[in-house]
Amino acid sequence: MNESTDAEAADAATTGPQGTRSAEAGRGAEYVPSPSDRVRDQVARYEATGGAEGGELGGLPVIILTTTGARSGNTRKNPVMRVEQDGVYAAIASYAGKPENPQWYYNLLAQPYATVQDGPRLRRVRAREVYDEEKQGWWAVADALNPNYVRYRATAGRDIPILALEPAEWADEVG
Repeated sequence: MNESTDAEAADAATTGPQGTRSAEAGRGAEYVPSPSDRVRDQVARYEATGGAEGGELGGLPVIILTTTGARSGNTRKNPVMRVEQDGVYAAIASYAGKPENPQWYYNLLAQPYATVQDGPRLRRVRAREVYDEEKQGWWAVADALNPNYVRYRATAGRDIPILALEPAEWADEVG
């Protein structure tokens, strides 16, 4: 159950066919689909159907996380497990227990404003890494939704980061 794959090897996500400018990116960044067929196809199905198709990975619900590439500035999209509480989402950078962080994690550190598509709804968010008690609280929520996270923490050989994706306005980015 991988929340993201090599698809992120370049950076991470927003909307529009390959080679076009995406209005959703907010800055006219080019959308570069994932090199992973699975990720690219899942994102396309999810977006085309408002989440009615492509909304699960391994039987668990996902959202589409659209980020701006840390190096390229391109728009990237990845399905990530849906972990939400009181209108705030958590992006769990487990990478299915791999020893490295997914690329979208670095994208969010460099460019914290992102978009989450949860079903048909698009939401602008600002990422903030969480620590200590707040992180433990998110682990309790995440573990209740996806029992694989316990195994991922045991096999990753690293402290898996969690980023809170808090509601933001487009205007927040410019001042």
